[in-house]
Amino acid sequence: MPPRVTGIGGVFFKARDPKALGAWYRDNLGLDVSEWGGVVFQWQTPEYPQPDGSTIWSLFPGDSKQFGTSPAPFMINYRVDDLEGMIASLRAKGCAVDEKTQDSEYGKFGWVMDPEGNRIELWQPPA
Repeated sequence: MPPRVTGIGGVFFKARDPKALGAWYRDNLGLDVSEWGGVVFQWQTPEYPQPDGSTIWSLFPGDSKQFGTSPAPFMINYRVDDLEGMIASLRAKGCAVDEKTQDSEYGKFGWVMDPEGNRIELWQPPA
């Protein structure tokens, strides 16, 4: 099977005042915004009552470099089942894939720009 997206790993967006906006989301929508500026939503199903994955929601300062050269104030993180395969496939199709990747305790990360200049983060969770 070719590499594919398996879910949304995170939604990140820039804010003029991340602390104040985080407080607004906490006070008005009930999000449990942590000190680091985000929320972890654990996945659970009746078949798997223990979380087997999560989606991150996080705010970044307006001048954050995490979004690369994208003019968009947001970035979606997609979970993938094979980061290296996905990156190779995107490059073969002529997509604008970042040269760098990152390997950390949280998994493997890579980035690509869509045709409208939106930065996409690809994440292969650790085994």
